Amino acid sequence: MTLSSVLRTKDKIGYGLGDMASALVWQTATLFLAYFYTDVFGLPAAIMGTMFLVVRVVDAFVDPCIGALVDRTQTRHGRFRPWLLWFAIPFGVSCLITFYVPDVGPTAKIVYACATYAILSLIYSAINVPYCAMPGALTLDPRERHSLQSWRFGLSFIGGLIVTVIALPLVSLLGQGNVQKGYFYAMSLMGLLGIVLFFCCFLMTRERYSPRNDTSGSMLTDLKLLAGNSQWRIVFLFNILLLTAVVTRGSATMYYVNYVLLRPDLVFAFIVSGMVASLSGALLSERLLGKFDRVRAYQWTIISFVIFGALIFFLPPSQVWLIFGLNIVFSFIQNLTTPLQWTMFSDVVDYEEHRSGRRLDGLVFSTALFAIKFGLALGGAVVGWVLGMVDYAPGQATQAPGVLSTINALFTLIPCALFLCMVALLAIYKLNSRLVDSIARELASKREVRPEAGQLSPATPSALQE
Repeated sequence: MTLSSVLRTKDKIGYGLGDMASALVWQTATLFLAYFYTDVFGLPAAIMGTMFLVVRVVDAFVDPCIGALVDRTQTRHGRFRPWLLWFAIPFGVSCLITFYVPDVGPTAKIVYACATYAILSLIYSAINVPYCAMPGALTLDPRERHSLQSWRFGLSFIGGLIVTVIALPLVSLLGQGNVQKGYFYAMSLMGLLGIVLFFCCFLMTRERYSPRNDTSGSMLTDLKLLAGNSQWRIVFLFNILLLTAVVTRGSATMYYVNYVLLRPDLVFAFIVSGMVASLSGALLSERLLGKFDRVRAYQWTIISFVIFGALIFFLPPSQVWLIFGLNIVFSFIQNLTTPLQWTMFSDVVDYEEHRSGRRLDGLVFSTALFAIKFGLALGGAVVGWVLGMVDYAPGQATQAPGVLSTINALFTLIPCALFLCMVALLAIYKLNSRLVDSIARELASKREVRPEAGQLSPATPSALQE
């Protein structure tokens, strides 16, 4: 069976706006949150690292529950899109309260930081599990999903650029010398923009495919079924490694530019140039890599950017502009793979339906966010713990030589070692382009869906109602 293209540019932009909204929080968490907690909020680095790990890991166990609810959601707007309406406003509010610094004692501040960070992480899951699971309802074509993900991450990086470009100037402008108030007011605006973008995502997308799914089984039964899927296990571990590497490098960026390069004046340019390169890589991903087998292309692309990333470690800090250029090349190549990362989860959903007859979009993508949060927790914890062990002194312009070497390794060698572990995992991953296309055609033939009709199953009393 030939898979027909159904997505227009409007659909792809509409879907991408949702991740632009998420990026307002994601990019903030990756670049600024560790620095905010240690140097603005006033948390000790070791406590910050432990909080990242405990809060994110505990919260991540909620994700499969959300995924199971998503798989059982039936409304007139579909299975996934209603969640964008329900949680858009809580999403914006959670961003606001996370960046508020209460005028209380040290213990109360720790409790407040843990509580608000947990709320932010929970709301992020509630809106992002269904959002990430949407591609299977938008199109059946694996290559079109790759294109959809390219648009998604192109717009996501634009959202990240918005944060990177205007966040710190907004902090300075709105704070009027008070950094704590500046962060609060700036992130309030980011939260409001996120709400608007999620509403736009809801209005500009449409679920075309919603095969009837048996919702009588328990979440535990579905989890056991998924645990028996060898390709899901590989992708799950793959994404823990990926996010640990990305967050370790991202969290170390400001420390690296400030203390190793001794160029705090270049923080803005360093981050923005990397974001522009990342945006270009994501947008060009399908065009440059779509012609090749996705698994082999992923492997060789990782090896390529690891070479550039590791090389930075061995360059003296005086070679600022060479390091600057290598970081741009690294960011471009690394983000050629980002759309492929998320098509892997859609491939696993199709593979599970082909293997067992159960379509578990919500559960698969909830475990994807579980892996991401676990990697996010490990990445943030690694930076906090390691800096704590080497006696990093917050706010001091001059750091000990051992601290500088450690920051350099956190930015370069440690992430690169994790990336190489991902290459090894791809060697045993079997969902290559040929097999994925074959599965997609077979599933499309079995469903005999009518794309324009939508064929949404009618809501039942036991289903979630809108």
